[in-house]
Amino acid sequence: MADGKMKGLAENGRKRTDEARKQAIKAITELIAEGKKVNFNSVHTRCGVSKSFLYEDEELRNRITAQRAQDIDNEINRRARYDKTSQSKDVIIEAKDRRIAKLETENKKLRAEVEHLRGLLYAGQ
Repeated sequence: MADGKMKGLAENGRKRTDEARKQAIKAITELIAEGKKVNFNSVHTRCGVSKSFLYEDEELRNRITAQRAQDIDNEINRRARYDKTSQSKDVIIEAKDRRIAKLETENKKLRAEVEHLRGLLYAGQ
């Protein structure tokens, strides 16, 4: 009789563990689909499974850790793209500034030349 109770308890424990694992996997999948960060706290908050269960279950720990690493890589890549865009914008602005300075110098020379030619024209009349 005690053997039967033990088997029943063990079976119940396995069912609860499997259900908790399914809930955690579903939470991970939903967080990824929503574009939210996946970490032990966000999975715990989403599905209510204890953090210690998430850490102790090797499959879940590996999934969460791998997704967290991927999220970090994605953030680094996003920042690198922004930095690249910002750097190229700075290069373009610098080139335009040089072009503007060159045109302003040329404009000054042309104005001086026009003034000189006007002076010659009026002097000849």
